[in-house]
Amino acid sequence: MSETAPIIYSEDQAEAHDRVADMLRAAGVNLDDALLTPLSDGKSQVFAVMGKAGSGKTLLLGQLYKALEAAGVDIVSGDYEGKKRKDRRTLAILAPTNKAASVLRLRGVPATTIHRILYTPVYDPEYEKIAEWLADNGERPEIEGLTDEALDRAYAFYQQQKSIPGALAAAGLRGSDFITGWKRRDDPLDIGFVDESSMLDDKQFEDLREIFPTLILFGDPAQLAPVGQSGTMVFDKLGDTRKLELSRIHRQADDNPILDLAHALSDDSLSFETFERMIEEAARRDDRVVVAPRVNADLMSRSPVLVWRNKTRVRLITAFRGAFGAPAEELMPGEPLICDGIELPLKHRKKRIDLEARGLIKGAQCVYLGPGKRPGFSRLHVMGAEDPQVSAASIIKIEMPDEEEPFIPFAARMGAAFLHGAAVTIHKAQGSQWSDVQVFSPDIYAAAQMGRKEAGIALWKRLAYVAITRAETRLHWVTRYAMARPAGDLGTDDLRAPAAPLQLQTEGEDDA
Repeated sequence: MSETAPIIYSEDQAEAHDRVADMLRAAGVNLDDALLTPLSDGKSQVFAVMGKAGSGKTLLLGQLYKALEAAGVDIVSGDYEGKKRKDRRTLAILAPTNKAASVLRLRGVPATTIHRILYTPVYDPEYEKIAEWLADNGERPEIEGLTDEALDRAYAFYQQQKSIPGALAAAGLRGSDFITGWKRRDDPLDIGFVDESSMLDDKQFEDLREIFPTLILFGDPAQLAPVGQSGTMVFDKLGDTRKLELSRIHRQADDNPILDLAHALSDDSLSFETFERMIEEAARRDDRVVVAPRVNADLMSRSPVLVWRNKTRVRLITAFRGAFGAPAEELMPGEPLICDGIELPLKHRKKRIDLEARGLIKGAQCVYLGPGKRPGFSRLHVMGAEDPQVSAASIIKIEMPDEEEPFIPFAARMGAAFLHGAAVTIHKAQGSQWSDVQVFSPDIYAAAQMGRKEAGIALWKRLAYVAITRAETRLHWVTRYAMARPAGDLGTDDLRAPAAPLQLQTEGEDDA
């Protein structure tokens, strides 16, 4: 008898499952009979499954992944691809950010980032034998310097998590041992699932359509649209026959007050004042909602305060650094950072690929661990990345209130650029989730006072919806411009450390 209860779909989930199954059958993947036909050069197709928080999108995505794997479809994770076969069918599960991909991986779905699937690693031929064996494409190898026990550890890890780098790390190897470089993907793939697709801009969508002839989008229409797209999302442009919206709410726990608040925002007549009273009433009934008179500085080191206005973000970051006694001229280990892009000339394409493939993409959340061995280098923990700890040439900018130019404590000539991450805008928080989330309500109130709308919906409601649905366990609704003193010092003991961090150089710098 199975240890887990069978999944029971709601009517709309069952309809979405059937629509996707029909689409896959037309592409040569029959889930009912587990029959696969070789990939053909047929017409590309796109379908979108939409729904608000708690509607069961992730559950459906996970069940479809399991059905495809059971039918014999190979999973492409972005960390290694086996030898090509004409009859091979593949599935890649993608998310726009490291954090969104890690949320899926924690739920047993082998997701990777869009950037990671665009770049494929080049393995050392000796260690590629291990990867082929783990992917069931070769015999168990004999590798000089690796014991049978080490190979057994790699195999056991891979049975639990389909990650080749993770399995090789379990055998005692570092990324620099077996990955010699990265290359841009040349060949198209097959089936693509994209979570958090409300974050996609038009260019990303077109790139994905070029790579995947069969593309399934999963997204939340109530979130904020990408900046510069006038409130529209990529699935808004699909015809009615190519999308389906889930409506029934599937709560992870009975009477989830955070989801109740999120869905209350769909009421057109709801005012900000009425919504804030609802939050206060929820807080009296349930400790998963907290009305806080001030910002909690301790939480900010791993879970940023969510704000709307940039000036609020900068002032909260300044207060955070002051509360922990951070010196103005340097960073302290444990301070959070947000990757603001890669500052490299176009001719240094290989180095850009190195940085992005390791998770240093725009919007990536990191924690500063300390200076690197050379000036301008930083040791970093990339939150949500599969190989999280790297040493990279860095340009770190700390913005100051009422100052036009940011303060730069140190910088390489070129590399990954970072802003401080103790507070982030709600736009940048999309795709991420944290156990505890602090929402700065004075900013939501300011948006309400302005009366702005986005795609016909009050902007303050979209901001509030996205902000509160970032909370997995507890929502902190902060009501005043004040910060509580931290209970402890900043630190990095909570972050897992490998044997040695991967070194990421920029062009022209000597190897370590």
